[in-house]
Parts: sequence; structure tokens; C-alpha cells
Amino acid sequence: MSKRVVTFGDVIDDIVVVPQGTVRPDTDTTSVIRQTPGGSAANTAAWLAELGVSVDFVGRVGAADFERQVSDMTEAGVTPHLSADPDLPTGRIVIIVDGNVRTMFTDKGANVNFSPDDVTDALLTEAAVVHVGGYSVMHDPDAVRRLIARARAVDTEVSLDPSSAGFLTDFGIHRFLNVAEGASILMPNLDEGRVLTGIEDALAIAAALAERFETVALTLGMDGCVVAGPGLPPTLVGAVPAVLVDPTGAGDSFSAGFLAEWTSSRDAVAAARAGSQVAARAVATIGARPD
Repeated sequence: MSKRVVTFGDVIDDIVVVPQGTVRPDTDTTSVIRQTPGGSAANTAAWLAELGVSVDFVGRVGAADFERQVSDMTEAGVTPHLSADPDLPTGRIVIIVDGNVRTMFTDKGANVNFSPDDVTDALLTEAAVVHVGGYSVMHDPDAVRRLIARARAVDTEVSLDPSSAGFLTDFGIHRFLNVAEGASILMPNLDEGRVLTGIEDALAIAAALAERFETVALTLGMDGCVVAGPGLPPTLVGAVPAVLVDPTGAGDSFSAGFLAEWTSSRDAVAAARAGSQVAARAVATIGARPD
């Protein structure tokens, strides 16, 4: 079985702001500010490569940034399949970090002109898993339906990260679940799981989602993860202790760790432990990709 993973979707330049004290409106607040490469799908690809997994990434960037983005991904060990948008810049997000809370101001830029149809059948055939970010579902749901069907037709598994509780609400829960039908692995965080099910308790959320998806990994931040699947009732996997500096990309890195282990062992508990280990590394530095 192939261990190759395909990810596709958003490429973002993150501008991360970590205030060094209480934010003071209408005046200066001393802060640490870093511009780092980001985008949920691109972050997952970078972490997969750092873990030694062969990974292809398909996405769209501004023409002015094309060479830089190709170079960044290649140096990270990712095989990039990027298109250059002649009109729109690479997407940008300003992220203000306050402990475990982030406020994000998003300009999707060239990502709005990307389509999952750009992921070729050849890439899907060579992969063990194609990883779908929720932002792509909400941007082009019909193309995501087609991609899931194409992947399953060649026995490639589909994993899905809903990505945003707010965007889920805006898009519509039933609509999202309809588009996601056919995905075998779902990796929401607790807020997303609550939105998807209307249930508060983590174990009950995982059980409900496992009725729709073969494998569920519900991340709980510093409280760990709940996994459920065939023959596996909802099971809590503890978090790996971490020094929290910047939570940006924690879910993306968890997905990478999970899939890296899953493509080797198909053991959901072991995959959740691996995902938690990678997420602990990710939150200990500023930025969403490997340092």
C-alpha cells in the first residue's frame, strides 16, 4: 500500500502578532510580530514532509510569489503543484494570539481561484490518502464531491479537517455533511464537533460522528483527543505536555502526525498519539509550519 499523501487547498502568508502585554486600544502595544508561511492544507503538507512522508501539495498563489512559494515548499520536502494567479496576490492572514485564543483577519487572495479539480487522477492513484481541508469544501463543494468520488474510485482514502467552526455555521451543517459523504477519516476540533452534532460531550460527539465516518479523531486541545472507529468505541488519548507559544497550526500538525502514523499502521489510537506529539511541537514556536 502506498504511503504517499496528497493535500490541496489554501496557501497563506501568516502575519502572527503576539502582544507582550494587555492590548491597549488606540495606542501602541509592544508585540512580537513574525511573517511565516501558512494555510491549513499547506501546513499539513509541510509537517508530513518533516515527518518523512512523501507528500504532494496542489494549490494556487499570486504570480509575484510563485517562485518563492515553490522554493519554500521544495525546501520543506513537499512536492509542489502550484499555479500562478495573474490577478490576485497570495492569501494573507493577520493572526493576533492571546494565550490559546486567536483572532484572525483573512484575505483569501489567489485561493479563491483554486479548484479541487486541479488535483489530477494520477496524483490520486498514487496516494494512500488525500487530505481535504474544510476551507476547500466551503469554497467549491461540487468540486470536492467530485474529488472524493474520484479518490474512492481508485481506492484512495479521504481524510477531512472541517477547519473552522465559524465557516461551518455559515456554510450550513447539513450541506457540509452532504459534501463530506464518502470521506473515511474526519478530524474536527471540539468546537467543530459541537457545531456538527449539536452535542456538548466529547465522547458523545465522537460516537455520533463515527456513525457517518469510519474513523473520527476529535481534538480537544490541551485535553488530548478522542478517537472512534470500527471496533473502537470513543477512546480518550491524552495530550502531550507542551509549552504554549502560538496555537496557530496545531490542528494542521495534528492531522499530519495522525496521517503519517495511519498510513503505516492503520491504528487510530497510535495515530492520535503521533498527532498529539507533532501538535505539541507546533504550538511551542511562532508559526504554523516546522521551525
